[in-house]
Amino acid sequence: MTKRALTYASYLRIDDLLALQEPRTGGAEHDELLFIVIHQVYELWFRQLLHEAAYLQASLDGGDAAQALATMERILTILKTVVAQVDVIETMTPLSFAGFRGRLDAASGFQSAQFREWEAVLGRRARDVLDDHPPGPPRARIEAALARPSLYDALLRFLARAGSPVPAAVLERDVRLPYEPSAAVEEALLAVHRTRGLPALLCERFVDLDEGVQEWRYRHLKMVERTIGSRPGTGRAAGAAYLATTLGRPVFPELWTLRALL
Repeated sequence: MTKRALTYASYLRIDDLLALQEPRTGGAEHDELLFIVIHQVYELWFRQLLHEAAYLQASLDGGDAAQALATMERILTILKTVVAQVDVIETMTPLSFAGFRGRLDAASGFQSAQFREWEAVLGRRARDVLDDHPPGPPRARIEAALARPSLYDALLRFLARAGSPVPAAVLERDVRLPYEPSAAVEEALLAVHRTRGLPALLCERFVDLDEGVQEWRYRHLKMVERTIGSRPGTGRAAGAAYLATTLGRPVFPELWTLRALL
């Protein structure tokens, strides 16, 4: 049997990919296809972010600052792309969304398992997010992320191995619990910044990551507000009211509070 030559379409499984968009209105609502495509693309980017985050953590655990910086640069670039995609979905008017919103039933972005896993990788410890995910591989991945060290834990371990006085109690903490900011960690980070070396640069890239996540949350909130206003989201989602509570919460607080000590 002659083996079929690999082509662009077969390698990327284009036919399968293009078969994944199934508007529930059967095409009667023009903007429903855009809504589906945007969210599917988000899920692909979330997958890549998780892939890069695992590589970043491995680089930090291996003491490879150069590779960690390169990987962080890619993560930051992806985040900028994710935020920029909000511009596309905002071309959909509230009236257009209302034309098919009722067909979504209980489907909600709250049910994005990959985004919840991404939050856990960053360090968020909120087991109530599991309520939106029945037993199965997606829920298992979230649970695994909630039980292992976060990216910030990896950064602190990296800095400790490089000689920074990160307290042993912080390095040996139960990573399943929410991280508690520490004045001693703040002082250790301050000392790192004063060296102006690669570890200091790496810390600044973590600030960029934090800022990128906060920018995404802000743009997401404004997109929801201009699309459905103050109404609740689909499913059990609280919509803009909930999203507003996520603003102004730094992912890595000590990297921000140390600014007042410089």
